[in-house]
Amino acid sequence: MATPTIEERLTLLEEKVARFVSDETASAPPRVAWWKKIVGVYKNDPEFAEAERLGREYRESLRPKTDDGC
Repeated sequence: MATPTIEERLTLLEEKVARFVSDETASAPPRVAWWKKIVGVYKNDPEFAEAERLGREYRESLRPKTDDGC
């Protein structure tokens, strides 16, 4: 059996890669951003609203106090 030349090996490799890529793109579902999957999951959730409120209060408590009340 003769050893294939580098050009023959490269051609074979390119063909295999092309088949692999076309198979992957044909069967892959369209990607959806992670944040689009969770948009609205906490809508009308009173516990999440409470967590938001508590977080806001905490962040506001970290702000420096001013003398003029602003």
